[in-house]
Amino acid sequence: MLADGRELALVDVREELLFSHNHLLPARSVPLSRFELKFAALVPRCATRVVLCDDGDGDGLAGRAAAILARNGYSDVAGLDGGVAAWAAAGFELFSGVNVPSKAFGEFVAHSCGTPGIAAEELEGLLRSGTDLVVLDSRPFDEYVRVCIPTAVNVPGAELVLRAREIAPSASTTVVVNCAGRTRSIIGAQSLINAGLPNRVLALRNGTMGWSLAGFACDSGQNRRAPGVSADNLQWARQAAKRVAESCGVKAIDRAALERLRAEQDRTLYLFDVRDPAEYQAGHVAGAISAPGGQLVQATDQYVGTLGARIVLVDDAEVRASMTASWLRQMGWQDVFVLAETGTEVGRPAAPTLKAEIDNSAAIDLAAFGKLFASHAATVVDLSLSRDYLKEHIPGAWFAIRARLDRALKKIPLREILVLTSEDGALAAMAVAEAQALVNVPVRFLAGGNAAWRAAGYELSAESMMADEPVDQWRRPYERAGDAKAAMSEYLAWEIDLLQRIERDGLLKFTCLGR
Repeated sequence: MLADGRELALVDVREELLFSHNHLLPARSVPLSRFELKFAALVPRCATRVVLCDDGDGDGLAGRAAAILARNGYSDVAGLDGGVAAWAAAGFELFSGVNVPSKAFGEFVAHSCGTPGIAAEELEGLLRSGTDLVVLDSRPFDEYVRVCIPTAVNVPGAELVLRAREIAPSASTTVVVNCAGRTRSIIGAQSLINAGLPNRVLALRNGTMGWSLAGFACDSGQNRRAPGVSADNLQWARQAAKRVAESCGVKAIDRAALERLRAEQDRTLYLFDVRDPAEYQAGHVAGAISAPGGQLVQATDQYVGTLGARIVLVDDAEVRASMTASWLRQMGWQDVFVLAETGTEVGRPAAPTLKAEIDNSAAIDLAAFGKLFASHAATVVDLSLSRDYLKEHIPGAWFAIRARLDRALKKIPLREILVLTSEDGALAAMAVAEAQALVNVPVRFLAGGNAAWRAAGYELSAESMMADEPVDQWRRPYERAGDAKAAMSEYLAWEIDLLQRIERDGLLKFTCLGR
């Protein structure tokens, strides 16, 4: 099925941290705990072939997910017999980490294209000596604000070809591209090289992590962003990006062609707006999903759930879509198109969700809950993501994971009523029937969830009461407890090792422009 060229969605329904320990390379992580919230956006066409996998240890996660899909009209669903354990037992490769196809692709590009790099020590010396150079941080703005290389300007990946000449108008200026680790540094630098930027272009080896490991201090809270684009530089960027895209087999389409693709019911179509999120919210083609180009290449598996699907990238300036499309083609996506359009739909539409069996009579409003809370009559269980729970939650709330409520509720002393909550209450509503089958007290969900509690001005707490381990989320190296430098070193070694493992696995076929 993976080799026949037809559309296929391979979905791993374990919690994200468990997925990150070992999974099939093409698998997408859609934890059963949040299945209804995430699946429809990743796999929008109900006739898609879907294969679900879990640990294969008999806990039935894949079967529970299959039942949800059946209720929602998905008609071609199977489970991988024996799960990831059987895949390994058959002699096939399993992978650790997240966003593995994209990370491995970055290593492939660095090796195949010979992307030039610079060590943190050398860059620090050049900055200290006043060398004519600019550092361009290719991450989204929120990552850049958290921590960045001194002097770095934020230019998210897909914006580099569009904006680099505004920041470095002289060809004698050295351009260094960085990210947190390796992938976006490599892809960003090679984008500028592929586009023909006349400057010397280098990727900062190991990004901000490498900078920290070398003993240098990062900045934080900075607001250095790329300027607007002049007419001359826009024309250069369009021509350069178009040349790169055409050399990779990318096709440009118009609105009529888009509508024809949308009308074909036997193929999946993803429509992504690859511009800056602020541009997207100001106006976009109806139905398009915001997927800034650098992130789409960096984490393709988080946006595209169906292997073999069609992808249309929208960008009125063309540059960002053309460069992003060129990378997707080199990653192995065959049907990738560019649409140079704007639209009138504004804001950020709600993500599509699967229908869940919800009993709205089980809702409890904030006023009623407040009385129960004040009288200590309610046990509160929070199903939010662990990162959000650990930051703040309703005082006295226990942390639990929806798909693992059977083990969590055994640890929680129950009062007169069990009230479930979550970020906005949606997930809590979906879990009421599941919880009710496990306890002998009434179960309700807090309407509006933690957002309603916060908006009403009630107290929040960071004192944790963990009824389950926080296996729902993979943590970045700098987010993990313990020795941060050791975690960074381990992560960077993992990235570098991916290329050999991908070649050994043989499921992905990458190409490199001009080679």
